[in-house]
Amino acid sequence: MDTYDILLYGSYLLIAVGAVVSILMPLIQSLDNPKSLVKTAAGIIGIAVLFFIAYSISSNEVLPKFEADPFNLTPAGSQFVGGMLITTYILALLALLSIVYTEFNKAIK
Repeated sequence: MDTYDILLYGSYLLIAVGAVVSILMPLIQSLDNPKSLVKTAAGIIGIAVLFFIAYSISSNEVLPKFEADPFNLTPAGSQFVGGMLITTYILALLALLSIVYTEFNKAIK
């Protein structure tokens, strides 16, 4: 095993530890204030509902060139990707509109 491989696996481990800690620590801190957990749960449920709406309106059509190797895309996979893209577009638009609203609101005050 080369030094580069050892350092690469070490960096994978540090990334995994950082991801776990960044998810668990806010949950542990929010146990002192359960109302913050309700707000977090409402946000997660809202994004899930938005995804299922986007998933239901997305198409499951797959072009023949994407059905074969190396893509092997199925109609269900195509609909999932479409739902994710529509969800991303809607969330990006909402973020942009909220930035514009905030700036106008600060300019008026």
